[in-house]
Amino acid sequence: MSAPVTVAITRFEDLVGAGLRALISADPSLSIVAADVAMERLDDVIAAERPRVTIINHRALRAGADVHRLHAAHPATHLVVLAARPTPADCNQMLALGATACLAKEVQGRDVLNAIHLASRGLHVLPRPGQLSGDGPCGPDPLTPREADVLSHLQQGRSNAEIAAALSVSVETVRSHARAVFRKLGVRTRRDLAGVAR
Repeated sequence: MSAPVTVAITRFEDLVGAGLRALISADPSLSIVAADVAMERLDDVIAAERPRVTIINHRALRAGADVHRLHAAHPATHLVVLAARPTPADCNQMLALGATACLAKEVQGRDVLNAIHLASRGLHVLPRPGQLSGDGPCGPDPLTPREADVLSHLQQGRSNAEIAAALSVSVETVRSHARAVFRKLGVRTRRDLAGVAR
């Protein structure tokens, strides 16, 4: 028998957190190495415990760039984001920024367990269309890695020129990527983008 998949869980609302811990503890092929972890401690916990999967409360994220940063810092840990009725834009953004899975908090327990097992193997998991806010399934156009980089800078309020300098590309290239980000996330302005990101 192979070693259990190690799992870390960030802080969730009481009932959701308790339910996740009970659900995961009941599966002998999973092992919780950290639970109720505050977002500000998550980097340290992942570095120390090296979980195969970390379950993140979407509500606790300051911005989508947090997922991008965690994925870049800990590429061996697969990130599963649980959100309250995520929109297609939320799903696309989370996966583009490095999450392995994006699920609605309202899913059934077996769906959460299935997502953990699939994520531990690096397979992407999205919520079923009926679990999304809005009418359609998660869109077919996830952000490219470069668009995710541009998105991260846009969320920090940087100008096109500042982003171009940071990424060593032209300002026109940044504009092109920014237009693609806006289109894929269904927003029109930087202010709208900030609302989607949160």
